[in-house]
Amino acid sequence: MAAVAESLSFLGLTPSARDPATAVRRRNRGPRNRKKGWKRWAGPEARLGREIGDFLEDVTLQQRVAGGLIAEQPDAGLFFVDTGNAEKGRKRKNKIREKPLHIDLVLQPDSKVPPPKDILSHQIPNGKKERRRRQFWERLAQRGVLPRAERRLQTRLQNAAAPPRGPPREKAPEKGRVDPGRSFYDIWADDNPLERALVGQDSWFLQQTQKQRVKRPPRLQQKPSQLPAVEVIAPGGSYNPTFEDHQALLLKAHEVEVMKKRAEDKVERQLRFPTAAEAPTAETVFREQCEGLLEESEGEEEEEEEQKEEAVGGAQPSDPPRPPLRPGKKTEQQRRKEKEARAQELRRRQEKAWRCRQQQLFRLRSLGRQLRRWEQELLRRRRAREAKRREMEGRPRRLGRIKYEDPALEVQLSDELAESLRTLKPEGSVLHDRFKSLQKRSLIEPRERAKFKRKYRLKYVEKRAFREVTL
Repeated sequence: MAAVAESLSFLGLTPSARDPATAVRRRNRGPRNRKKGWKRWAGPEARLGREIGDFLEDVTLQQRVAGGLIAEQPDAGLFFVDTGNAEKGRKRKNKIREKPLHIDLVLQPDSKVPPPKDILSHQIPNGKKERRRRQFWERLAQRGVLPRAERRLQTRLQNAAAPPRGPPREKAPEKGRVDPGRSFYDIWADDNPLERALVGQDSWFLQQTQKQRVKRPPRLQQKPSQLPAVEVIAPGGSYNPTFEDHQALLLKAHEVEVMKKRAEDKVERQLRFPTAAEAPTAETVFREQCEGLLEESEGEEEEEEEQKEEAVGGAQPSDPPRPPLRPGKKTEQQRRKEKEARAQELRRRQEKAWRCRQQQLFRLRSLGRQLRRWEQELLRRRRAREAKRREMEGRPRRLGRIKYEDPALEVQLSDELAESLRTLKPEGSVLHDRFKSLQKRSLIEPRERAKFKRKYRLKYVEKRAFREVTL
């Protein structure tokens, strides 16, 4: 009777909660063709276990929500008397006051669809390598092997916590604190007290002992680019520009787009499939295969005819070849004539050189004009080289495999121009602008985001629980 009374005094907090003693037995509708449904969900023991679990879960919920069983709670703890609407009116006013501002509501996301997950933001460069390294040191830590930095830290902590073995050693006075009453001095000056001990010593010895800095080469004082850190945009990109400046900026942006369109058209023209009129036919294919064969055959026939003619001509009788004349001993008269000819040729050359020198006296003006023209040409070439060098200094250098590309022009159309600063829309990004400026000034190389390539392709597996669902 006591068990029946206790079961009648139990009140379930949820509609599905029932007393296990009075619970109505429900029909077991689990799948019996699976192994897990053979003994686990069948039989009175399993049914009684489920009912006891539901009962204990509901009791726990009542203790957490109401502080105990609802059947044991007094009426004052479960009900209250409504005496008026004053509290409701006050709460309504407080709700009106606590209403958020419209600007806060506008900034809140109003879409119920979650944003797509950015896979690249979750990928870490060298992630596998770092994970393997971390696992390696974890395995070593389990065996008691620690990294060098960790061992040094533990040694330092142990030495600090250990009591001193002997009398404390006096700490050497720091440089510059020997004389507390010293006067102030300039540490960058040549006559500062810190540099007096180094005066007269070998500079190589001071550099090797790290007591003197290595002389900085002058090339490191030069900037890699003469471009300013912050470039001023074109007048047409400013707020409320003039008509001429804005049209000039639009023309510049149009030229950039035209160049991009030409490059795209060129690629499409080279990769497009030929039309029916341009498609090769059997005749054009045969002509292309026979290209050059007819000319080679004609050349071979001419060579064969020449060889035949030579063979025929060689068979006919001809005059015997004359033996080459042997140079005999020259006579005295021949030697004298050759000597006179050489002397006469030498005199002729000397006279010609003398006449040329005489003529050059009358060509001083023309020679001066030639020299001036040559100097002007050299000056023009020097200026052209300097202009080209200045132009190359203004261009970004090739520091890597990727070429520098100018950022897109930040331009607004005529109907997009703002009438006031309130309606002005920001263009571009400050972070992107600074990043491009560093690349343009050759401080960093042009780069692109690393592409992570999977070593193995994704394998899609259909889970057993999903495969069991049938509609």
